[in-house]
Amino acid sequence: MQKILAYPLTVLYFTCFGLTLVIFHPIQWFYKNIFGYKAHKVSVDWLQFFIMRCLNILGTTFTFNNPYKIKKGVPLILVSNHQSMYDIPPLIWYLRKHHVKFISKKELGKGIPSVSYNLRHGGSVLIDRKDPIGSIKAIQDFAKRIEKNKWAATIFPEGTRSRDGNPKPFKTKGLLTMLEHTPNALIVPVTINNSWKTLKYGKFPMGLGANISFILHKPIQANLFEDKLELTNLIETQIKNSIVQ
Repeated sequence: MQKILAYPLTVLYFTCFGLTLVIFHPIQWFYKNIFGYKAHKVSVDWLQFFIMRCLNILGTTFTFNNPYKIKKGVPLILVSNHQSMYDIPPLIWYLRKHHVKFISKKELGKGIPSVSYNLRHGGSVLIDRKDPIGSIKAIQDFAKRIEKNKWAATIFPEGTRSRDGNPKPFKTKGLLTMLEHTPNALIVPVTINNSWKTLKYGKFPMGLGANISFILHKPIQANLFEDKLELTNLIETQIKNSIVQ
């Protein structure tokens, strides 16, 4: 019965989601080109808020558990497992005071209203997975930008989404590059649960009633660890130990 109900609700969701992206695309362009970065960021934040409201149509709810007072005005590296594209709007919205940016594949930088524009112009970085040397250079430049502007960089070390919630092995090259070039960063491990359930039937229909939860673990001062492999192992363990199977 739930899957039958999912069909009309998915159609309604995609209609609202598509309209949201189309409406916010010119808003972003206007704010960015007329008022600059700060105004553009506000438009991006509110885009995430309305994407989350679209997901409410599917009965999707969000729980954001952050028991730590994360300092403003310091560079952050958010390290998280990755279950679906719906991991992203809550991270941007709930941590909006930290200016959340992403390492993303270059294919997402074109063709998607609002999303592609923000990835190209909002401070994130687009990498070509077929060009590992160029990708590392792009991440180095991105890390320096995060350090300079005191923003938050989000990295998903699994490299791709987990379709069933089971975490994949972490690939640490990108994270180690970030740590090298953002020496003053606070590392914030993040565990995401149940995001994959929005796609448990595939792309159509979408799953109903998922509670997507975010657990922020205690921030770690990166420069206190001489052995960065020890640090990445600690981060991976913290994240995976809180994943609900």
